[in-house]
Amino acid sequence: MRVLVAGGAGYIGSVVAEQLLARGHHVVVYDNLYRGHRDAVPLGARFIGADLRNRVRLERALREERIEAIIHLAADTSAAESIGEPAKYYMNNMLSGLVMLDMMVACGVRRIVFSSSSAVYGQTSAAAVDESTATTPLSPYGETKLSFERALHWYSEAAGIGAVSLRLFDVAGASELAGERHEPETHLLPLLLEVAEGKREAVHVQSDSVRDYLHVVDAARAHVMAVESLTGRRTGHVAYNIGSGHGSSVGAVAEAVRAVTGEAIDVRFASTDIEARWVADVSKAKRELGWDPQYSDLRTIVDSAWRFKARRARMTTTLSATRTDAA
Repeated sequence: MRVLVAGGAGYIGSVVAEQLLARGHHVVVYDNLYRGHRDAVPLGARFIGADLRNRVRLERALREERIEAIIHLAADTSAAESIGEPAKYYMNNMLSGLVMLDMMVACGVRRIVFSSSSAVYGQTSAAAVDESTATTPLSPYGETKLSFERALHWYSEAAGIGAVSLRLFDVAGASELAGERHEPETHLLPLLLEVAEGKREAVHVQSDSVRDYLHVVDAARAHVMAVESLTGRRTGHVAYNIGSGHGSSVGAVAEAVRAVTGEAIDVRFASTDIEARWVADVSKAKRELGWDPQYSDLRTIVDSAWRFKARRARMTTTLSATRTDAA
């Protein structure tokens, strides 16, 4: 299949591109590099540096590359930031997506997988969140994810599009080639690894919440399996939870980092309360997509992220030495 990966130079998108290539698909990465990294695009993928709101460039890419399906991961992703900057999230997460949908319809592309988020659910007391749980987002980030899911429903009705939304829980870890490189960093695991590296003294968190941590390779596999499920599939929109199916506290993640790195990890809690329990029920994805998390043991996730950091450090040292020798 000829697949355009919007946001394919980002953290999850670059691993999705890797997985697509491994499955023999033709991959076009479309990314404006606002948050992504050019060196994260895997070899074998065609790269187009452009914004989704550039209708002319996007239409040309869809037609010239004869795209058959889109995997959409181009979005801003900080719930906290979105509360202070809602306009940014509506512009980047909603407007860009609607332009993309219009260009899909114009170019006859009828398959799309959308990288959504568990943030669509908001607060819940459920022991495990399934797709029937009420969607009451608590931030513009979650609201824009849910709004685009709703747009997919109506576009599928009007234009005969086959659409899948994957509601990702807490993605972490790294593949052999790609890992987290956020600026600024706000995610728990990379912050804890910075403590292990000696780059920060401690990580400050509000309370010891329980989250569902998902290996990035498992998240990427879900995207590939979802887009492959659309081949010959009836039109319509369906949503799936994608998580490990079990929860880990902040303390458990810190202990896993200590075990993997051998370093003392200082986590400072503002409150001793358990803030929330946020675990995915992934039975629908297992049943309908045949997807099952394979790498999402917490120690495996931490080890993969730590090894990625080591590889990046070696590459940086080698590059610096090469530049010094050349000078």
